[in-house]
Amino acid sequence: MGIEFTEYTVERTVGRMPVLGNRQTVGFMHGGAYVVLGESLGSMAANLHAGPGRLAVGVDINATHTRSATAGYVTGVCTPVHLGRTLAVHEIVVTDEDGRRCCTMRITNLIKDAPQHPSP
Repeated sequence: MGIEFTEYTVERTVGRMPVLGNRQTVGFMHGGAYVVLGESLGSMAANLHAGPGRLAVGVDINATHTRSATAGYVTGVCTPVHLGRTLAVHEIVVTDEDGRRCCTMRITNLIKDAPQHPSP
């Protein structure tokens, strides 16, 4: 998918992805590719918030596609809506190289204790 993470904090996670290689047959950025970018950013941000010994797992994601990118890169900016002990909700806004909004997503992650694996 070619995702590059450019910023990674609890308050803001940013990544970009090339349109080339992530297009549907008519040449537009594939809607599923937007969602892959959004889920990657939101899940990484939620896991950073969860901290050591905890794990964030996605339970819901939704996406509204408002513009079609056809070339260059799209950039996703993920910011928290809610950071709790058991739930993290993030909004991800994806824009094209001209700063036009292409997709808006919201992801909810459940935060739980990481599983303990027995020693071999």
